[in-house]
Amino acid sequence: MSRAAGRVADSTGNWVDTLAPAGLRPYLRLARADRPIGSWLLLLPCWWSTALAAVSAGSAGPNLWHLALFAVGAVVMRGAGCTWNDIVDRDLDARVERTRSRPIPSGQVSVRAAALFMIVQALIGLLVLVQFNAFAVGVGIASLAVVAVYPFMKRSTWWPQVGLGLAFSWGALMGGAAAFGRFDAPTLVLYAGSIAWVIGYDTIYAHQDREDDALIGLRSTARLFGQRTKPALAILYSAAVLLIGASGLMAGGGLLFLIGLGGFAVHLAWQIARLDISDPALCLMLFKSNREAGLILFAGLVFDALVRHWG
Repeated sequence: MSRAAGRVADSTGNWVDTLAPAGLRPYLRLARADRPIGSWLLLLPCWWSTALAAVSAGSAGPNLWHLALFAVGAVVMRGAGCTWNDIVDRDLDARVERTRSRPIPSGQVSVRAAALFMIVQALIGLLVLVQFNAFAVGVGIASLAVVAVYPFMKRSTWWPQVGLGLAFSWGALMGGAAAFGRFDAPTLVLYAGSIAWVIGYDTIYAHQDREDDALIGLRSTARLFGQRTKPALAILYSAAVLLIGASGLMAGGGLLFLIGLGGFAVHLAWQIARLDISDPALCLMLFKSNREAGLILFAGLVFDALVRHWG
């Protein structure tokens, strides 16, 4: 299939291109169904916090129903957020090589149709959200304010990645809210650690667009850090490990949690060592590898809860 047939420049050869009905493809691309990494990265803090709640409560493992709800919610709300982002950024996307073939700037989907699609996705997300307790529902709804503001941050601040960190880490608040109907200290510290992690990996991602962003006047931590990106990432990723480690220990985590945290830390260090900000393909690969980093940490929490419960 050629670019003219509708593929997005930075995502080709996936199931949307080869298996999905032609009429649905632009909408699936709008929701980033062709790039599931974003759903994973939104989901992982939800799963961390659910597993952390199990450690704190002395349960044998995370609530499986909550894990499933968060998985569905992450997919649809990530899609809704990306749709909103593309509506807001449609003129900017048309000026960037990597994004000009996205459904709205390329004319595959109208703004009105995209807005309706976003509403449908958000309503599905609401159906998922109301399965939780009232406190968790309120916390989930509050996240919409952060999501709404995020696309505008790159126009006004060098730190738009902070906005993404606040939004993509929101799940770190949701697991404890769903389990206990409140926030506790480990949950809040986990949220802070996740924000540092997100700022780090999204800085790597933003290096793909650094030159185009400079041409059209958009700001990012990739442009801000420039050649100092590696030491900046070392600070951000160290903060993530220390804060997440503190949250786990505050919740009662033990040796298996620390082993998982160690694997997470080693993976982040590997990313920094491998990074070459002049290589967009490598930046994308390292960004995507954060799924594995997050799953290592999740596994540590799950096994810690299991062994401590039955030990």
